[in-house]
Amino acid sequence: MSEPERTTIEIGDGAAIPRAEDRGLVSAWWLALIGAATLLVVLPWIKPDPYLTILRFVPDGVVITFKVTVLSISLAIFIGLVTGLGRISRNRFINLIASLYVEVVRGIPLLVQLFYIYYALGRLVRVPDLVAAVIAMAFCYGAYMGEVFRAGIQSIDYGQSEAAQSLGFNPRQTMTYVVLPQAWRTILPPVGNEFIALLKDTSLVSILAVSDILRRGREYASESFNYFETYTMIALIYLVITLILSKLISLMEYRLSYYDRR
Repeated sequence: MSEPERTTIEIGDGAAIPRAEDRGLVSAWWLALIGAATLLVVLPWIKPDPYLTILRFVPDGVVITFKVTVLSISLAIFIGLVTGLGRISRNRFINLIASLYVEVVRGIPLLVQLFYIYYALGRLVRVPDLVAAVIAMAFCYGAYMGEVFRAGIQSIDYGQSEAAQSLGFNPRQTMTYVVLPQAWRTILPPVGNEFIALLKDTSLVSILAVSDILRRGREYASESFNYFETYTMIALIYLVITLILSKLISLMEYRLSYYDRR
């Protein structure tokens, strides 16, 4: 009897991506988006104080949240590329360093890393809170990105590399011009998912005195004592943002699969 085919179960920290084949999830996405958007409009209209006041208090926090997210994911992609190449390197020392980085970072909670890097940097050199937050987030997510890049690169058939080398490409040129451009199409959707996961995790940087959405909400709640109303609005804002981003990733995946079928 032949061994049954194994099914890979992929569960990440990002948002659930509403794909067309999962009709239940697509319906749930629409219901969640309409519900959250409706509450964001109706609550401030019914009760301007405090809901409308909260909405007027947090916009700059939204800007900071996106700034931290974009800067962190950009740096994390670079770290992930270097780590992914290190993970597939034939040099045992480089492979060991990259693998050790992945194992250590993935084994320590993000909040602990944030505190450690923030205070460790503070002992060496004084950096702005925003910079410390970006470095900490990128350092953590770089390990996850490294595994994404490793898997994406290894998914490219080795025959592609052999064909490039037969045309006179050296290993660096083969990786740069042949393997990575093809791997990027495989890597792009999980990178988008990590972007959403990182955006949600930026709520942790509020502990480092970075004025993101959550910190702005905490500041308002501590002044007004409207904790329930404040965190309701904060949760709805995060939900709407992540739902929109998850839909954009779904559309991106669809377009990539469409071009693959052509």
